[in-house]
Amino acid sequence: MSDIKLLGSIHDIEPQSWDKLWASDYPFIRHAFLAALEDSGCTNSESGWIPSHLLWQEGENPVAAMPLYLKTHSYGEYVFDWAWADAYRRHGLDYYPKLLNAIPFTPSCGPRLAVQAGRDRAAVMEDISRYLADYCQQQQLSSWHSLFHDHSDNQLWQPQLLSRLGCQFHWYNRGYRDFQDFLDQFNSRKRKAVRKERKQIVDAGIRLTRLVGTEISSADWDQFYHFYHYTYLKRSGNSGYLNRDFFALIGESVGEQILMVRAERHGETLGAALCFFSQTHLFGRYWGCIEEVPGLHFETCYYQGIEFAIERGLQVFDPGAQGEHKIQRGFEPTLTCSSHWIAEPRFRAAIADFLQRERPGIEAYQQDCATYLPFRQQQAPE
Repeated sequence: MSDIKLLGSIHDIEPQSWDKLWASDYPFIRHAFLAALEDSGCTNSESGWIPSHLLWQEGENPVAAMPLYLKTHSYGEYVFDWAWADAYRRHGLDYYPKLLNAIPFTPSCGPRLAVQAGRDRAAVMEDISRYLADYCQQQQLSSWHSLFHDHSDNQLWQPQLLSRLGCQFHWYNRGYRDFQDFLDQFNSRKRKAVRKERKQIVDAGIRLTRLVGTEISSADWDQFYHFYHYTYLKRSGNSGYLNRDFFALIGESVGEQILMVRAERHGETLGAALCFFSQTHLFGRYWGCIEEVPGLHFETCYYQGIEFAIERGLQVFDPGAQGEHKIQRGFEPTLTCSSHWIAEPRFRAAIADFLQRERPGIEAYQQDCATYLPFRQQQAPE
């Protein structure tokens, strides 16, 4: 007998069963990562990220799964629907709560739905879409959304869901031998600019260290959390989404997929960046510093990551959302996908019209950004 249900905790399924179903080393979908968010209190009713993970079973056999959250706001998502929520409010309707298929606070493209090998993926997605639509209507939820999912799923979610494009900036490894080989592909002016930027760090007496897994000590995590929290506080006046307990938990449970880049001067650590990696991708996630030094952010968050990716043979470096400053440093404009189901027919039609008109602008933006890439022979954007 088939049974689709929503789980109130990631702990309601065994880690081995969850991870085996995904058959992926994408770090953010791992049971341990989602459990760290939950166990640290970063995803709960108080944060507005209430775990409601979908699991489809036949007896004891998992057929499909997706990370799912009941959301009471749109913070920490990076696919912005504030205008949709405001339109609902102005018409006397509630946009929240909604259901969200996403990785909390993580605008990194990757798998959002696991389907057992040998199953008809399109048929499973159609059944899940129908189940979630029925659930939303029964619970009086406005909508459900899937953010930053794989491009291969975009067409399969249609026509049940509305498709939305975004644009990020990713680095692609085109067989570079080392950082200099990568830089040799730049035009002269841009190449000199990067060299000058990196030289600033050397001249400032700053030393960069890359730590992986068990090389990251508890003291390193304490320092990193201080930088992360301080930087959020300085820029927005608010604390970061993540707490110290979360970083302690991921250090213990998924540390083998974590890279910390630490910047030191005269024995004092000034700042650090945190990345995750799989066998093919590097994901830049968090950063913080206690002193603003020219070029420090670019060296710590980007150049060190590129060197690491080349050394490890990783194919893609996804440094996160936004940031046109990445273009001149060799990060290429890359389209991202999200999909949306809206319960209210009038708003569904209005949002469909909006997305149809928005799409050419996003595609044009990607193409325009590609003209500013620093390469001698422009690479075609992915």
